[in-house]
Amino acid sequence: MAKRTSVIGFPRIGKGRELKFATEKYFKGEISRTELENVAKELRAYGWKKQQEAGINFIPSNDFSFYDNVLDTAFLLGVIPERYKELGLDITDTYFAAAHGYQGNKGDVKALPMKKWFNTNYHYLVPEFCDKTEVKLVENPKPLVEFKEALSQGVKTVPTLIGLYTFLELASYTGTKKPSDFVSEAIAAYVQLGKALSDAGAEYVSFAEPALVYDVNNEQKKLFSSIYKALLEQLHQNTGLKIILQTYFGDVRDVYSEVCSLGFDGIGLDFVEGKKTLELLKSGFSKDAVLFAGLINGKNIWRADYQKKSDLLAEIEKSVPAERVVISTSCSLLHVPYTVLQEDKLEENVKAYFSFAEEKLGELHDLATGENFAENKNLFAKNRVQKNQKVQDAVAALTEKDFIRQPDFYYREKIQKSTFNLPAFPTTTIGSFPQTKEVRANRASFRKGLINKVQYEDFNKQKIAECIELQEKIGLDVLVHGEFERNDMVEYFGSQMEGYVFTQNAWVQSYGTRCVKPPIVWGDVARSKPMTVDWSVYAQSRTKKIVKGMLTGPVTILNWSFPREDISLKEQTQQIALAIREEVLDLEKNGIKIIQIDEAALREKLPLRHSDWHSEYLDWAIPAFRLVHAKVKPETQIHTHMCYSEFNDIIREIDQMDADVITFEASRSDLKILKALKEADFKTQVGPGVYDIHSPRVPSVEEITGALKKMLATVPREKLWINPDCGLKTRGEEETVASLKNLVVAARELRRA
Repeated sequence: MAKRTSVIGFPRIGKGRELKFATEKYFKGEISRTELENVAKELRAYGWKKQQEAGINFIPSNDFSFYDNVLDTAFLLGVIPERYKELGLDITDTYFAAAHGYQGNKGDVKALPMKKWFNTNYHYLVPEFCDKTEVKLVENPKPLVEFKEALSQGVKTVPTLIGLYTFLELASYTGTKKPSDFVSEAIAAYVQLGKALSDAGAEYVSFAEPALVYDVNNEQKKLFSSIYKALLEQLHQNTGLKIILQTYFGDVRDVYSEVCSLGFDGIGLDFVEGKKTLELLKSGFSKDAVLFAGLINGKNIWRADYQKKSDLLAEIEKSVPAERVVISTSCSLLHVPYTVLQEDKLEENVKAYFSFAEEKLGELHDLATGENFAENKNLFAKNRVQKNQKVQDAVAALTEKDFIRQPDFYYREKIQKSTFNLPAFPTTTIGSFPQTKEVRANRASFRKGLINKVQYEDFNKQKIAECIELQEKIGLDVLVHGEFERNDMVEYFGSQMEGYVFTQNAWVQSYGTRCVKPPIVWGDVARSKPMTVDWSVYAQSRTKKIVKGMLTGPVTILNWSFPREDISLKEQTQQIALAIREEVLDLEKNGIKIIQIDEAALREKLPLRHSDWHSEYLDWAIPAFRLVHAKVKPETQIHTHMCYSEFNDIIREIDQMDADVITFEASRSDLKILKALKEADFKTQVGPGVYDIHSPRVPSVEEITGALKKMLATVPREKLWINPDCGLKTRGEEETVASLKNLVVAARELRRA
C-alpha cells in the first residue's frame, strides 16, 4: 500500500517568471488589477494541478503570495502601520506600499524592513507592531479565498498559515508592548479563520513554525506553549479541523517535548537539516499524531538517493507506525526552480542528477510507492564527476600564512589615506548601475549569436564610458564601471570558472519581484582566465578618479549557488576563494587600486543555533574571505559589501575579515547596526547605506543628511563612507541619478559643517 505524501509549499513566480513581470507592469500602470489577479489565479491553478497529478495527498493552499507570506499574514491580521493606511490607498496598493515603499501624490513612505528568511536566500518583510496595533481578522481573508478557489477546481487543499509564534517572534515592536500582549487577539483571529475554513469544507489547517528551530529560551517556550494550548483547545472545540504543526530548516530540540504533548493532529519534522530530528524521534513521539517526515530536500536541486531515503524511513518507522507517517518535503519548494524539463541545453547525463520542484513531486511518489528504485540505484552507482587534482592539491597545501594579511589594518589605513587623498566622507556606490532594456538586449543578442564579440564589447565599453562620465558629473569620489556585462553577481563569475553548470530557466524568488537563477556547483572549481580585468582597466582609462574593481566573494558565490552534496561547504568555498584570489592579484597587477569583494550573503548560511556558529561556519567562512585578499599590497584597498541580514551579533567576526572598508545595508533597518559597530569598537572603515535602493522613491537631501548625522554619533568622522545600501542594477535611470545627486549634496554639506 502506498504511503501518503505532502508538500509544504510550491513555487509561485511562474515557470517563465509570469508573476514578476505582471506585478512590475501593474506597478507601472501598464496592466489592470484584474489582469494581475488573473495571472495569479493561473499560477495557483498550475501548482495545484501538478501536485494533484503527482498524487500528493496533502496539497497546500495560501502558499501563494504577490510579494511575501509574512507580509500576507500581517495584512491578514490587520497589522498595518498607520503610515501606510494614511496614504488612503485601497488594500492592495497599501500592501504594495508596505512591500516596496511609495512616493507619489498620496505621500512618501519607506517600505517595511526586509530580512533573510532563516538560512535561505529568500527575504521576508518584517511586521511592525506598536502599542495601538489591534489584531483583527480582515474581511474575505486570503486563506479562505484561495481554499475555495482550489476547491472549485476539484482540489481539496490544506490551508497553510504562518504560525503565531513565528509571526510574533519575527515582528518588530516600536512601543512598550511585547509579543505576549498580542496573543489573545491573534488567537481569536485565527480561531475565527479556522471556523470559516471548516465551514467551507477544510479538513486540515497547517501552522508553519520554523522559528522553533532557533535556540528557544524559557520565555519563548512559554509563549509558544501558551499560544497553542489556547489555539488548539478553541479550534478543536469550535471546528472539525485537524491541526498540523509544521517545522523546517532544522530540528526542534528545545521544544520537542512540548510539541509532542500539546495535542497536534500532525507534526512536521525536518529530517534533512534537522541534525537531531531522528534522535528526538527515537526518544518518543506523540501517541496519536501523524508524522509529516521531511525527507525530500526542498532547498537543493540534486536527485534524492532513494536507498538512503528508504533506509532513513525504515528508521523512522521504528518509532512511529508506518500508517501514521506521511512522506513530505523538508521545507517549501519555493526555494527551487519549477522543472528540469525547461533545460533543453543541458546534457542528459547532467540533467539526470537534477530534481527541481516538479521532479521532487515525482520523488515523493516514488518513495511512497517504491517505484523507480532500480533506475535511481543505477544513477548513484556512477561516478558523477572527475576531480581536478590541481585544485585539490592547492586546497591541501594551504597554511595559516595564506589567511593573514600583512601589515596590519592600522598601518595599511595610514598608507591608503596618504595614497588616495580622498575628501572626508568619500562618496561611492556599491557597484552596479541600472541595467536598461538596451543593456539586457545587448547581452541577449550576444548569447544568441546575433552579434559578434567585438560588437558586444564595443556596446559595453560605450556604456562604461557613459557611466564614468555620469559619476564624474554627479560628483562621486570613487567610481565603478557599472557592471553592464553582468547578468548576476554570482552567475557571471560562475560562468567563467571551471566546475559550474548553468541553466536557462531555473529561476527562484529572492524577494518580491526579484528572481535569481543560481548556478550549480558540479565539480571542482578553478579559474581558467581573467574574468573582470579588461572591463576594470578600460573603466580606469576613462577617468583620473579611482575606479573600484568589482568581484563577488567566495562565501556569497557558494551561498547563492546550489552547492555540491558530495564534499563539504568549507572545501567548496576554499576552491572558489583560490580562484577569486587569482583575479584579485591580476586586478592589482593591472593598476586597480581599490578592489571590492562583495560578501552580501555571508550571514545567509550561518547556523540557526548559536552553538554551531563558529564550529560549523564562521571558523572557515571568515578565513575564506581573508584567503582572497591576504596577498595584496598594503596600498591596495579592499572593500566588501553586505546586505539584508542582521549583522549586529556577528559584528566582531565581520571585523576579523580584515577588509579596509565595509559597506552595509542599513536604511531599511533604521541604522540599527550603528550601535553594534560602536560597542564592538569596529576598526574597519564603514559605509552604512544611506538610502534604500529596493524602492523607487528618491530620498531628499534632508533625509540623507539626517541619516549621516545619526551615523556620526557612533562612527568616527575619518571612518565614514557615504553610499547607497546596495547595487543599483534594478533601479530606473532617472531615480538613480536624482538619488545620487542628493547623496553627493548631503556629503558636501557634511564636509562644510
